Amino acid sequence: MKNTIIIAVVLVAGIVLLAFGFSGKKQETDVTNHRESSLNTNKMQKEIYFAGGCFWGTEHFFKLVNGVVSTEVGYANGIVDKPSYQDVTTGKTGFAETVKVVYDPEVIDLDLLIDLFFKTIDPTSLNRQGNDIGTQYRTGIYFTDKNDQALITEKIKGLATSFNSPIVVENEELKNFFDAETYHQDYLDKNPGGYCHIGQDLFEVARKANRD
Repeated sequence: MKNTIIIAVVLVAGIVLLAFGFSGKKQETDVTNHRESSLNTNKMQKEIYFAGGCFWGTEHFFKLVNGVVSTEVGYANGIVDKPSYQDVTTGKTGFAETVKVVYDPEVIDLDLLIDLFFKTIDPTSLNRQGNDIGTQYRTGIYFTDKNDQALITEKIKGLATSFNSPIVVENEELKNFFDAETYHQDYLDKNPGGYCHIGQDLFEVARKANRD
């Protein structure tokens, strides 16, 4: 009888250990798969930087576009480290108010993002968009992937055929980018009545882009 009990206990213990072993192994696999999935998702995402005058409206516009994963306003391609908004407004830092746009290229491609951006600006206006004047309000497309430069060049050349005046949209590699202050982030969400050089009709264009 004792031998029978001992054998039963050993068998139960073995089953329990085996079950825990499989459970632990599955959990590790799940974590690994989750990490791999996250890495793959990050690999799929791309980024591009648009300077289109006041960054409040430009950010709000791109937030509405299907396929845009995230946006962030900041200051790009200047000559000092960690500028404040007050620094940038002096016009002496070389920075442009810029929006970082992270997007999923499987949902929306750079070609369409550029087309949408062109709708929000006067590409012939130097250092001015709407009521905003100064070098910080110049227009530009700044890339981090050098493979994007050829497309941007092609799009700007195509745009030029529709205007008699020269196109002044910059096409440059991103040299630096510093986040703007917190109160500038998602500004028009926090302040729906805030100033914006982009009309409501264009926000509707952004909402409906590539949703068919």
